[in-house]
Amino acid sequence: MTQLASSNILPLNEIFESIQGEGSFTGAPSIFVRLQGCPVGCAWCDTKHSWYLNAEDKSTFDIVVAKGGDGDSWCEVGIDHLVSHLLTYQARHIVLTGGEPCLYDLVELTSKLIANGFSCQIETSGTFDIKVDPKCHVTVSPKIAMKGGYKILDSALIRANEIKHPVAMQRHIDELDALLARLTPEQLASKKVYLQPISQQNRATKLAIATCIERNWWLSIQTHKYLDIQ
Repeated sequence: MTQLASSNILPLNEIFESIQGEGSFTGAPSIFVRLQGCPVGCAWCDTKHSWYLNAEDKSTFDIVVAKGGDGDSWCEVGIDHLVSHLLTYQARHIVLTGGEPCLYDLVELTSKLIANGFSCQIETSGTFDIKVDPKCHVTVSPKIAMKGGYKILDSALIRANEIKHPVAMQRHIDELDALLARLTPEQLASKKVYLQPISQQNRATKLAIATCIERNWWLSIQTHKYLDIQ
């Protein structure tokens, strides 16, 4: 593993423009900024190439931005440089993802993005402190009992604007119930709860739909995967 040069430097894995396929912003033209580094260890993760800050995979900003897809290469980028680059894209909704973006203090980045006219969203496992601008939309997708051994933080559940939970079986519903029980009724009422079937499994989708109807929750179906886009 390597260390970042300074606190206003972030490790970047990729940038791409697409349509947000999940949660509250489904259908929104979005710029996805994938940060490098994640110790959570989700078994079904489809971006394991973003887990490690390996020195041998470190590259340049131009190469990382141009690679146009998954890959182990990553680079260090200054916040001002990153914001200036993002202004060259058409979309004005930013999705900060990973990896686990909350490994890093993102207050300065998110504040500058919002000041430049972007709406801003972060997607996190809820296992690290969330350091973002107060106007940043926070999506917590709880990762429970993963290989890394990290616990879901109460502070992350409270800060979340939406809780988007991956579901394959009833056990996952039960785990979500236990998490939501840690919130007061007022805290829970302030956020949307989504169920997201894992890997478009038919059984998981039926379970999610039935539970959403029963609980008055929302369904997130990973539209981008059905459309076969990034």
